[in-house]
Amino acid sequence: MSHAPRIFDRALQRRRLTRALEGGFGDFLLSRVVDDLMDRLSTVSRRFERALDLGTPIDAAAVALTRSGAVGQVVRVATVAGAARPGDIVADEEALPLAPERFDLAISALSLHHVNDLPGALVQVRRALRPDGLFLAAFLGGETLTELRQSLTLAEAELEGGASPRVAPFADLRDLGGLLQRAGFALPVADVDRVTVRYRDPVALMRDLRGMGLTNTLAERSRKPLRRATLVRACEMYMERFAAADGRLPATFDILWLSGWAPDESQQKPLRPGTARVSLADVLPDRSRRST
Repeated sequence: MSHAPRIFDRALQRRRLTRALEGGFGDFLLSRVVDDLMDRLSTVSRRFERALDLGTPIDAAAVALTRSGAVGQVVRVATVAGAARPGDIVADEEALPLAPERFDLAISALSLHHVNDLPGALVQVRRALRPDGLFLAAFLGGETLTELRQSLTLAEAELEGGASPRVAPFADLRDLGGLLQRAGFALPVADVDRVTVRYRDPVALMRDLRGMGLTNTLAERSRKPLRRATLVRACEMYMERFAAADGRLPATFDILWLSGWAPDESQQKPLRPGTARVSLADVLPDRSRRST
């Protein structure tokens, strides 16, 4: 059983995602991620016979993998029944019913940012990969929605004497390489793609967040509905603090990318201490000859 802190209400998150799917999922951000995913995979000169798609809200990634010809079979793990196709597995990212060493590729697009136990989920993915299998994932993190977070916090502090968490905390890029190593991945890499979307007003942004299933599911969220006056003031602050010269409002989405490989003897390894063939004395400048 996981002992990770309960940051997100996972049951509520599943209901919110189901609502988004039923209303027509907002896929503009996911489409960008899937395109980037395929570009990254195109640099790997190999064919993956069996791939896992972990939690991607819709089947866009699975379809792209299949059409690319680089993947034989794609097995999807959908987190809600409404996202599943015939043959898909419906399961939680934190409790994956997967046999060890079953896949030689695992991907996840815009799903893992709502996992309470991210280290535990990474360990499970690592176990499901065959030796020299690749893991590639993208999820929201960093400064995502910083403008909305600041505006809501300031408005609540001004009108209600305090602020409750309204926007989720996001993982920091600096921590992710270490998480991959702890999970047992070799050759870990983490990078960020900052996407700035421009809106005519904050309400349009909130409508998009609802359409992607990204509304507030924090376990410690306030159970009181946001007062209309507070929402109006938050919108005013958003416009006052962040509006561009043309009146459009930026919304930041930091897409964090993770990649790592299941360890295998064929992979490149660092040299053991003492086995280097070049002396530092031959490389560094001779300080004794430096002019004064």
